[in-house]
Amino acid sequence: MVQHKLSPLLSKEKIAQGVKRLGGMIRRDYQGKNPLLVGVLNGSFIFLADLVREINIPLTVDFIRAQSYQSTASSGKVKVYPGKPIPLEGRHVLLVEDIVDTGVTVTQLMERIREGSPASLKLCSLLDKPSRHLVPVHIDFLGFTVPDQFVVGYGIDLDQEYRYLSDICTVREG
Repeated sequence: MVQHKLSPLLSKEKIAQGVKRLGGMIRRDYQGKNPLLVGVLNGSFIFLADLVREINIPLTVDFIRAQSYQSTASSGKVKVYPGKPIPLEGRHVLLVEDIVDTGVTVTQLMERIREGSPASLKLCSLLDKPSRHLVPVHIDFLGFTVPDQFVVGYGIDLDQEYRYLSDICTVREG
């Protein structure tokens, strides 16, 4: 098994402050709209749970599962795992991502959601790596911009490891 060196990037306190800020912004924008928050599994589940509590208005939560990473590299191909169809027509949809890296996955997911004719569609991401974008991505609600380093923790994994970390850390082999 490969040994990894982890270096703290964002503390759990800093993350909590960011989630609180995002929750307030989303609450103001969606007041009276009963939004549908669609979390991208698996990485967003912890962030989404904390975010929902901070938004604190009537809303609905659903999930979509997508994968484009193998170990620390993007495969460039997005796999979307089928589940029950989410009724989107006329809904105010907020796609919730853990991290926007190349932008390919989130762009494809947003295209799929648009096919369902939502009343509106916005993107919320805890993290963004703009230096890695291969396609333009507009993030309506952004927690933090991070450097071009692989990160784990707070639900984000490396081969299903490190999701349990309270902090977000950078990873390097070593």
